[in-house]
Amino acid sequence: MTRNVAEPVASRLADGREILFFSSGGTPSIGVDRRDLPARPTEPVTTVRRDPTTGDSVIIAPARQERTYKPPRAMCPLCPDPAGRSSEIPAEDYEVVVFENRFPSLATPAGYHAAPADVADALQVEQPGLGRCEVVCFASDHDGSFAGLSQRHARLVIDAWSHRTAELLARTDIEEVYCFENRGEEIGVTLPHPHGQIYGYPYRTRRTASLLRTAAAHRAVTGTDLFEDVLADEIADGARILVRTEHVTAFVPYAAKWPVEAHVYPHRHVHNLSELTDAEADDLAAVYLVLLRAFDALYGAALPYIASWHQYRSGADEGYLHAELFSIRRSADKLKYLAGSESGRDAFVTDKTPEAIAQELRRVIG
Repeated sequence: MTRNVAEPVASRLADGREILFFSSGGTPSIGVDRRDLPARPTEPVTTVRRDPTTGDSVIIAPARQERTYKPPRAMCPLCPDPAGRSSEIPAEDYEVVVFENRFPSLATPAGYHAAPADVADALQVEQPGLGRCEVVCFASDHDGSFAGLSQRHARLVIDAWSHRTAELLARTDIEEVYCFENRGEEIGVTLPHPHGQIYGYPYRTRRTASLLRTAAAHRAVTGTDLFEDVLADEIADGARILVRTEHVTAFVPYAAKWPVEAHVYPHRHVHNLSELTDAEADDLAAVYLVLLRAFDALYGAALPYIASWHQYRSGADEGYLHAELFSIRRSADKLKYLAGSESGRDAFVTDKTPEAIAQELRRVIG
């Protein structure tokens, strides 16, 4: 039932990094990257350390201090540059582009094979920072946004995510693939050009491990799938439903943590984006756009948000593809800060009921 995603046109940047051009029709005109870039490292430059008190994995990546920070528009590294002198994208124009991050948190150098970890000291466990970090440019328009894309263009982004998910999950050095978008300076974005990222982690992240533990415990008690039950319960309740189509439902979750929050589930149980059918991917693109446009309409201005996709390997015992979208803005002129309770204890306190959040979003969805 899965769909065939068209293969991108691949090229290389000046330092050897891979760049992929996704197009809805025709062959993109790709130029030559003429920048004088330093050679890529042959050894990992980041590490992953284990917190002995929590078991959490922490990526140590000091080289990222040198990453591009709020450059002038003329030097935006995500705008097309046919001359190949000032941008990561040596092309006249493009639809969707994915390339290896120049300042990655995780990277596996070509031909590198990690030695067995030395765990003689159980309190100080360190591994090389293997994996993959990619940048996904949603469009060539510097002043655009995901919400401003056409449905066909949004579907192309979903196809790009699907392609990269399948490719990365096939790698032995990657345990989890995370597609996400940070939007807005309040979130910490330093490049305003519309883009997202993909992280291929060499370990299972804490959030994913927690979700899967809860799902396994739910199945042990009920014999049913947690995520299927959550979706069915939200549909039956109806109080927090935002959008429902033939293949996709969006809702505010029962215990929403954020002042603006919405989750998106396909109706069919799939593990990741690459398993969607054409009809499901089309519906997903349409619903996703409705939500992002509602976010921007809520306070009459571009809303800072994080869009987070939960994905799992095909055939996994637990896990259900879904997206979480949330914002730290709690009113037109106030932000939700993760202060003592949230940051110190991961214990969220929310100022709005999930039902009120749903009502506000339904008002602007119309």
